[in-house]
Amino acid sequence: MKIPRNFSGRDLIRRLQLLGYEPTRQTGSHIRLTTQQNGEHHITIPNHDPLRIGTLSSILSLVAEHFKISKEELVKQLFNF
Repeated sequence: MKIPRNFSGRDLIRRLQLLGYEPTRQTGSHIRLTTQQNGEHHITIPNHDPLRIGTLSSILSLVAEHFKISKEELVKQLFNF
């Protein structure tokens, strides 16, 4: 599984909105997203360009765990690989 490089926080937020996440607040350069699907879940995305690969990987792991799918499946859904 290959995670995309050179992906900004704003790009990730747009992709996560496809899964029902919506921005709920912003503190500095960090944006908090919330979804009500599969129960309430909050995730904080740094508005950096680009996101560090480790940060992106960690965020994807948390989202995949919440939706009870594999990280590989989530990457395919979000990035069309």
